[in-house]
Amino acid sequence: MEFVKKSIHLITLRQTNILSAAFVIMAMTVFSQLLGLIRQRLLVSHFGAYSNLGIYSTATQIPDSLFQVIIAGGLASAFIPVFSDFYAKGKDDEAYRFASSTILIGMLVFAFFGLLLLFFTPYILLPANLGGHYSQAQMTLMANLVRVVIFAQLLIIVASFFSAILQSYNRFLIPGFAAAMYNLGIILGIVLFSHTYGIFAPAYGAIIGALFFAVVQIPLLRKLHFKFHPQLSLSAPGVKKFIHLMWPRTISIAITQFGILFTLPLISFLADPGRNRIIFDFAQTLAFAPTVLFGQSIAQAAFPVLSRERDRLDQFKLTFTTSFTQLLYVILPFSVLFLVLRIPIVRLVYGAPRLDWNATVLIGTTLACFTISIFSQALLYLVSRAFYALHDTRTPLIVSFITTVLMLLLSLGFITYYQWGVAGIALAYSLASFLQLLILFIILDHRIGGFFHSGLFISIGKIFTAAFFTGIALYIPIKLLDKLVFDTTHTINLLMLSGISSFIGLLLYLLLTWLLNVKEAMLFIVAFKKIDTWKEVLFRSDETIDPKRLNT
Repeated sequence: MEFVKKSIHLITLRQTNILSAAFVIMAMTVFSQLLGLIRQRLLVSHFGAYSNLGIYSTATQIPDSLFQVIIAGGLASAFIPVFSDFYAKGKDDEAYRFASSTILIGMLVFAFFGLLLLFFTPYILLPANLGGHYSQAQMTLMANLVRVVIFAQLLIIVASFFSAILQSYNRFLIPGFAAAMYNLGIILGIVLFSHTYGIFAPAYGAIIGALFFAVVQIPLLRKLHFKFHPQLSLSAPGVKKFIHLMWPRTISIAITQFGILFTLPLISFLADPGRNRIIFDFAQTLAFAPTVLFGQSIAQAAFPVLSRERDRLDQFKLTFTTSFTQLLYVILPFSVLFLVLRIPIVRLVYGAPRLDWNATVLIGTTLACFTISIFSQALLYLVSRAFYALHDTRTPLIVSFITTVLMLLLSLGFITYYQWGVAGIALAYSLASFLQLLILFIILDHRIGGFFHSGLFISIGKIFTAAFFTGIALYIPIKLLDKLVFDTTHTINLLMLSGISSFIGLLLYLLLTWLLNVKEAMLFIVAFKKIDTWKEVLFRSDETIDPKRLNT
């Protein structure tokens, strides 16, 4: 019984400083990504990289984009700050009424657009078949899948608001675990229903996962005495402020989602668009794993500190440049490893009897095109939050619009003129992300009166130099091991090759950065030496998230 009580206390523990919060976010991100990779592998093993799975992927994209635009943009940028403000001032009842009204507003707005999507699905899906490669039966299947997934998204709206409320209380473990349960629901759907319902199995699993996502969070909400008020009021405290704060972020996400959705008609011009859609999605999933894990976590941890220091520009510059180089130092070796080991990674993650060698190579090629921008995608999380800390949401919005248009134009040219297929879209995405990072960095540099240029650029140059030589040093030995030592037709040998290569690569990168006197390498070595003090480091940091009401 005592064990159960301690376990409950551990999972409901409040994160009181930035480092512990970042650690929990990263741990739950890894857990969710692992379940996501299992989900993808099961999808391949049950359905193969063929049309039906591509149709399912396309069908899920449209409701998800609708959710991202209507709800996701407002939660982190508007809901959490407003709810936290009420909570910090002890206005619990107003916080509950605000949360209740916004939950109902979100559900009603999504229900309105969801009904339009429900009734006019065949017409809304027409751009996904501009190339005319889908048959009428396939388009009907796609429309029916969209109608199923809509119900899952409605549940996800409620669950996402629950997560935002718990994060406002500085509880990150349960929301992260609950989000991972969404993938578990899809996994269960595939395993239990695929023989009976075919490609509808993961769609039904999405409904189960969305239900898990919501229900898992309810006990902690009750423990924290959250009260839902079943009343809808635009005049409820905080609602107007919420709407005012969320619209710039919503427009920014709408632009991003438009760029994502535009890939649907582009891919429709390729032969077998369903298969190409799967190749694109699987490569993007792999490339975005380290981006989200490191970029989002470190940016989230740095954001409150940058916000507090916006009136002290020298300290702001120091915090930003330190976070920038630390993030670059962590993310760049993974970019190199993903580029060099792309085929083994694809085979290990997605390898299944129904994924043929040609599809494996195409996923690897597309992954390579995504991989070259992993570092820029990760750094964009941080640079964007630097603008938000300066209360500037307009600049990232404008730059995002310009680079999204460029990405679409490049994608169109790479597909139609150069005939590069989905790899061309990935390359266009990478080039656009480079430009977006460069423009935002230059503007930020001008906005704050200039960074410490010499020190910053010397550090960046050293890190890139170490990563470059690490990639070269790894490529030839890996090829030799593949041909002369390991028979990589067997999974265990492939796993050994990838594991040994990754370990040697990371060790070599650490050695090179140490020889080049990169300060981030020194910090890593010192942190490794003090690993036995991890508990003290995590829970006794002076960087407090919320100095008020820590005993809640």
